[in-house]
Order: sequence, then structure tokens, then C-alpha cells
Amino acid sequence: MNLNTQILIAAIAGVGLGLLLTSYPQADFAQTTLYVLGILSSIFIGLLKMLLIPLIFSSIVVGVSNLQAGGEFGRVWKITALSCVTTTTLALILGISCAHLFDVGKGVDITLFQSAMQNHQTPDTLTPSSFLTNFIQNTLINPFKAFSEGNVLAVVVFALFLGVALVKGGERFNTVRQLSQQFFEMMMMLVSWVMKLAPLGIFALLAKLIATEDLSVLSRLAEFAFVVTGTTIFHGLVVLPTLLWIFGKMNPLTFFRGARAALVTAFATSSSSATMPLSMRCAQENLGVRPQTAGFVIPLGTQLNMDGTALYEAAAALFIANLMGLDLSLTQQFIVCLTAMIASLGAPGIPSAGMVTMIMVLQSVGLPAEAIAILLPIDRLLDTVRTVVNVQGDMMISVVVDRYAKQTEIEPS
Repeated sequence: MNLNTQILIAAIAGVGLGLLLTSYPQADFAQTTLYVLGILSSIFIGLLKMLLIPLIFSSIVVGVSNLQAGGEFGRVWKITALSCVTTTTLALILGISCAHLFDVGKGVDITLFQSAMQNHQTPDTLTPSSFLTNFIQNTLINPFKAFSEGNVLAVVVFALFLGVALVKGGERFNTVRQLSQQFFEMMMMLVSWVMKLAPLGIFALLAKLIATEDLSVLSRLAEFAFVVTGTTIFHGLVVLPTLLWIFGKMNPLTFFRGARAALVTAFATSSSSATMPLSMRCAQENLGVRPQTAGFVIPLGTQLNMDGTALYEAAAALFIANLMGLDLSLTQQFIVCLTAMIASLGAPGIPSAGMVTMIMVLQSVGLPAEAIAILLPIDRLLDTVRTVVNVQGDMMISVVVDRYAKQTEIEPS
């Protein structure tokens, strides 16, 4: 039985148990069951928190150090980086805008995470003039202090510096580069182990949610899933093809025909990493991208370019804030977008691993990590759609980069 089926069964069983406990709220077995569910859910959330810092650190170091390959292509890596930032920014703007437009999560009084909220201090509303000062003071700090305190943004900044140093150092730092790659692969193995516990964690979290909350939260969850899915599809069918047509000079229908095999595989596996070999093959054989360009852009994009993940995490943070009754300021929403962009850089291309980096986005504005319990029942469903968009973005950028790379070879530098 694959993980998707296990999670589906666990979600259904969790809803069933939650409804049963709702019918007997004062019974001794109900109180005991809720206590056990609380322990199971705490273990699952704790494991996700435990992996967050080392996963983000190793992922970004490895992703940035892979830019070394860009030395062979001159300005190609700069075009790739600009394209990734542009598409991810547009995805974030689209996600936040649609979350506001449909007011996802508003109007529900949820109390499940009140105790967790009491242990989290929501950052003070920052003025634009003080944002940069606060950002510098909270990120440019001792990296060991950042690791021990769980300061994700500071860890990310240090990882970026370390990755750049590995690129500039070249062959001298091969040992460190290989060690970083192995450490990242080890962290992905640990994440895959935790994902095996996902059915049990989802069962416990969902049963507790149903047993202790008004069922109207489920209708809000379905509304959020519909909005995010529709927004992600719009980004994949309208925004990205428009950019491809303008900058890549390729008919979107031609692109979809050539990329179809990779997109279907991405939908079925929910893994951009597993789809990467097929993405490279489609780009080279069907879309006319040169092997050297596809071999650089697509592996890097698999690590750093995740439009669907960024869109989902930004919208999800606003959804959770609305459920908690918190009104995020414009500055705090900017922090959410910035953190979602960084989190998407560190999200490994395996099924549902984005829920690990989702904790980073929630905590950036003081929301409790435990709130991902609300998102877990629909995460696997949404993961299939956002993975398709992630893979589509990688192949689209390879087409654009290849076109501009050919021009730079002809034009004098």
C-alpha cells in the first residue's frame, strides 16, 4: 500500500474517530483517547520541528553550491536565477491576492491551538523604515546561536554565504561540497522516514481536530483547498505560458505537448526530484533545449524553483492567521512572502516534504507549528497540483534560458 493510500485511509479513520469522540465528550475513554492522540500528534510535530533547521541549511548550501556548473556558461546561471525569482514572486503575489479576495478562513472561531498561541509571541508590527534594521539585527548573528535558537532566517543567510563560498572556492572545497551533499541526502532520508509516520500523525491530528472543534472548520478547509488549487492551476495555465510565449518565443500548446510525459509523472509521484530525469529528457528531445542547458537549469530548478510550493505556503499562512482571528499587517504579509520564497528554496522534491518548511513560514509571524494539523488532511491532494506547476516551471525556464544563452554566444560579451 503506497503512502498516498495510507494517508487517505488515515484521514478517513481520523474523521471517523473524531466524530465518535464528539458523541461521547464526557466519557472516560474519550478523555483517554484524546490524551493519547495528543501524545502521538506531539511526536509527529516534534519530529518535523527537529528536522527543519538542518534540512533548510543543507538544502540551500547544496542548491547554491550547484551554481558552480554555471561557470561553463557565463551568464546562463544569472538568467536562471532571475527567471526563478521572477516566477516565484508572481506566484506569491497571486497566492496572497487570491487569499485576500476570497477571505479564506475568516468567520470561524477555532480554539484548538490557543495553548500553542500563548507560547508564541506574534512579532510586533514593523514600520517599513524599521523593517531593514530588524531584519539585519535578527539575521546577521552567530550561526551557532541561530541553530540553537531555531532562527530560520539567520540560518538561511549563513547557508547562502557558505554556498557562495563553495562556488568561489572551486576545487579547493570539494571535500566540504561532497560532505554537504551527503549531509543533505542523509536529511532527505530522515524526512522520508518521518513521512512514513505521516499517516499516524495525520490520523491523530485530524481526530483531535474533529473531536474538539466545530465542524464548520471543515467547510473552510474545503474552501481553502478549492481556492489554492484554482490559483495554482491559473498560474500554470495562464501566468507561466504567457511568460514562455513572451520570453521563450514558444507556443504554449507546443510546450504542453512536449512536456506532457513529465507533467503526468509529476502529478502521479508528487515528486519533482523523481520526475527530474524525465523533465530533462522532455526538455531536450521534445522542446529543443540543448543538453548542457537542460543539465544545468533543470536540476538547479528542482532545488530552487518551486512556484507552486511558494504560492501554497503564502496562502496557507494567511488562511491559518484568519482562522486564529489574527489580522496580519502589510509588513507581516511581506515577511510571509519573503519567508515562503526562502522556504520554497529549501523544500526537498519529495512528496509532502513541504509541510516541514511550512513550519518556517508559520513561525515567521508567530503562528504555532501545530497549526499545520489543519492543512494535513488536504496536503497530499494539493501536493499533486503544486508539483506539476513546479516541474512545469523548471522546463519553461530551461526553454527561456536556452534561447537567451544562444543569443549571448552570438553577441560579443
